[in-house]
Amino acid sequence: MRAYTRRALAASTFAAAALAIMPVAHAAPKAPDALGTPVGQITLTAKSADVGIGYTWGQGTLTFGHKTYRFKISGGNIAAVGFSKIEATGVVYNLKNLHDFDGGYGALNGDATLDRGIGGAILSNSNGVKIKITTATRGAHLAAGGQGLSFQIED
Repeated sequence: MRAYTRRALAASTFAAAALAIMPVAHAAPKAPDALGTPVGQITLTAKSADVGIGYTWGQGTLTFGHKTYRFKISGGNIAAVGFSKIEATGVVYNLKNLHDFDGGYGALNGDATLDRGIGGAILSNSNGVKIKITTATRGAHLAAGGQGLSFQIED
């Protein structure tokens, strides 16, 4: 095994362990925390298929301003292999206008799933919107490096 591959595997295993021990986020908005005051919540279901560079697709709902909106998910990650199904809930911060929700969200993380896994991340977009998510995954998946997701409100 090449040294690069061993380092990537060690880094992703460490990142997955760190994510697994993160406190679980509650989906309901609550008092301000380090990210600010929660203004909404999301739930999503996505699938990810990866061989080197991966692709993620799915759908979700955003609750914001006493209304619920459906959105599509697409995106990918680098340095990943496997297939997994992801279910997540999250708390939304810094969303002032609905159209600011759309766009690309980035997160630097790693994960390792064999059958079932739990994780979390903080996603942010160029409009300043931040989402603290808690994920539950099923399948066989190993990833290290950056992940980018795109959310688009459906009409």
